[in-house]
Amino acid sequence: MAIEVVVKAATGAPDVLGDCPFCHRVLLTLEEKKVAYKLLLVNLSDKPSWFLEVSPEGKVPVVKFDGKWVPDSDVIVGILEEKYPDPSLVTPPQFSSVGSKINGAFVKFLLSKDPTDGSEQALLEELKALDEHLKAHGPYVAGEKVTAVDLSLAPKLYHIDIALGHFKKWVFPENLSSLSAYKKLLFARESFVKTKAVPEHVIAGWETKVNAA
Repeated sequence: MAIEVVVKAATGAPDVLGDCPFCHRVLLTLEEKKVAYKLLLVNLSDKPSWFLEVSPEGKVPVVKFDGKWVPDSDVIVGILEEKYPDPSLVTPPQFSSVGSKINGAFVKFLLSKDPTDGSEQALLEELKALDEHLKAHGPYVAGEKVTAVDLSLAPKLYHIDIALGHFKKWVFPENLSSLSAYKKLLFARESFVKTKAVPEHVIAGWETKVNAA
């Protein structure tokens, strides 16, 4: 039986998969584990009552396990690993926090209106640290095999590419060659191609936040 997964619909296109990186991470995990699932798309700017019943805080993703709705991508991915251990996507503990500050640094820089506040530099330092790690341990964070940490980073790196490219005319530094190779590897995976939001929906998803900042 297919697992029910509630995810964000695209901004302005309620019948199309949206741009939420946490939803994307869960879908990547399901795809990599070859678990059958059924998508339930939710328009987050007009939340239906059935959705608020399964997710009182109005957050996505939410996944139904054994009749019970479970929120939070960290928790969901953990349950999927437990229920569907093959193939294993467990990240070795020493690598599990690699790249964990990238998303926060990206959002801060994206929403920043002050070019002198150091937010761009902070993001560059996080990306450089990931590049150094990949240089030593790559091609994936834990070596030859894709693991949970890669599936968490892939959607965020995709958002960095599209959102910063669009709103800031910013491009990934070419000298981060290990990171560039890593992005190519991730974005070419069948699971990623199948579950990514198209660039215009990623841009639409950030538009209101950027304009409100």
